[in-house]
Amino acid sequence: MKKTTLFLSALSVLFLASACKNSGFKKTKSGLMYKIISSGSGSLVKRGDVIKLSYVHKLRDSVLGSSADQMPFYAKVDSVGPVYDPQEIFTMLRKGDSAVVIRLADSLAKKQGMLPEFIKPKDKLILSFKVLEVFTADSLAQKDQMAEMQQAQARQKVKFESLKGPKVKEIEDYLAKNNIKTQKAPQGTFVEVKDPGNGPQVDSGKYCSIRYTGKSFPSMKVFESNMEGGKPPFDVTIGTHAVIPGWDEGLKFFKKGGKGTLYIPYFQAYGAQPGPGGVQYENLVFDVEVVNVSDSAPKQPAMPMPPPQAQGQPQPQQHQGH
Repeated sequence: MKKTTLFLSALSVLFLASACKNSGFKKTKSGLMYKIISSGSGSLVKRGDVIKLSYVHKLRDSVLGSSADQMPFYAKVDSVGPVYDPQEIFTMLRKGDSAVVIRLADSLAKKQGMLPEFIKPKDKLILSFKVLEVFTADSLAQKDQMAEMQQAQARQKVKFESLKGPKVKEIEDYLAKNNIKTQKAPQGTFVEVKDPGNGPQVDSGKYCSIRYTGKSFPSMKVFESNMEGGKPPFDVTIGTHAVIPGWDEGLKFFKKGGKGTLYIPYFQAYGAQPGPGGVQYENLVFDVEVVNVSDSAPKQPAMPMPPPQAQGQPQPQQHQGH
């Protein structure tokens, strides 16, 4: 695994430099830019095969995903049309080959729809990968994938636990430096109560309407907000796991009308999954305002009955199904 990680890092650096000039890159029918380093042997990958890839997916200086942190990627090779996707070049590869694929964010948005806010229109998404294995039978691929999954889970668990201390200390140091007084929730969320509110208490099972501004920590860059006029508050039933755990426990420090800030460590946010800022193990900050607290969701208004038709008015015809 260490050799794979070193290979991918070197490969990513190499092609990040060349990608700026797009030198030596070809294009698929959809406009996808790619470059293949043919160092493998054997026949080309064919439809029906399952390929196993080690990879690094980068955006600017950030790693969006890597098999070193997660696990290799498995893909069933099929006939793929011009879809602006790395799958387009799979049948050009052999076991041992490496490749780099560049997708332009504005082109990706046009072809596949809305992108996350942290991806800007002029960005380039660069995927570097190597074909580790080619399976001709699904059963062989599934067996290998299961073994890799177990190893990845063990690695992820170790990393998840090892980061808890340093990541919590980042928040604690920030709070101390800025003289911010907080209370600590049972599972680790830091709560700054600026105004506790004076209405009903937020608690499990309560239906709450929340205004918020979400920020990545420690940059404090805003990734989402509904504080602006015209945007509706966010409605949630507390304690139903409909939101990240840091919200479920942090909001319980407030009543209706309450205002404050939640400093949420990654293990009470998105954990090992990339957060709103596009990185793993991401601490988050939310400025919150509790707009309303009630025992249940408000009843939806009943659909109005159609007005009675006057006598002699033509009735709509009944159509038979085709």
